[in-house]
Amino acid sequence: MDTCANAAASGIFRDFAAALRYWRAKRGFSQLRLSTESDISQRHLSFLETGRAQPGRELILKLGLVLDIPLRQRNAMLLAAGFAPAYRERALTDPELDAVKQALDFMLAQAAPYPALVVDRLWNLLMHNEPAARMLRFFLGMPVDAPIPGDGAVNVLKMTLDPNGLRRWIVNWEDVCTDLLHWVQREAMGDGPESEAAVLLDELMGLPGIEAAARQPNLDRRALPFLPVILSRDGVELNLFTTITTLGTPHDVTVHELRLESFFPADEASRQWFQAL
Repeated sequence: MDTCANAAASGIFRDFAAALRYWRAKRGFSQLRLSTESDISQRHLSFLETGRAQPGRELILKLGLVLDIPLRQRNAMLLAAGFAPAYRERALTDPELDAVKQALDFMLAQAAPYPALVVDRLWNLLMHNEPAARMLRFFLGMPVDAPIPGDGAVNVLKMTLDPNGLRRWIVNWEDVCTDLLHWVQREAMGDGPESEAAVLLDELMGLPGIEAAARQPNLDRRALPFLPVILSRDGVELNLFTTITTLGTPHDVTVHELRLESFFPADEASRQWFQAL
């Protein structure tokens, strides 16, 4: 995958000054606070934000660290300032990521008998355990031995929100829709216009009923510490909740953006269904 092309695709970061202003505002930093925490004079920061001064490579990396900017966007800021990207991006199948893949395989195995998925920042499915495959086959009406692609060809958000996909069997799909859109909206805000995340968000918002569901808050939601996902088909009702795990503070764009989503039963009947598998 071409890191330079991906980063340059983010229109908001073609101009370093605009990118710095954006991320400082997004993180709620005043110029004074950013000056103090980055040990850069407020005058120099002001010049950087107006384009009157040009940043050095190390200064950009320091600002990225202080503002906790995603690695992909730090690369984009470096490119906008005329520097090469600092963080590599490669496929999960790259031999240098073997240790990461082994760790993910271990976590997926440990999640059994409950489902778990590994997705990238746009929720393309990269890995899954067998309980996840069984759950998807059941609710999507697939043969019991049908393969579930794990190469990024399946987008979990599209599969979930499509009226012909899992959405048919999600009892509380409006609540789930709002929660899922939140994730891709965050990516689109960070990447800017014309980015892959913005395109995905437009696709999702174009699905029937999604825009209306996203605008309608559920004021009757139960006071639970998690968002339940209720799946019901052919007399089987699963009451689940999910958790998202990330891999700490890696120095690779791909690893930084990986997410492991684990599904857990929220009641005894759901627990028994998975145990029976």
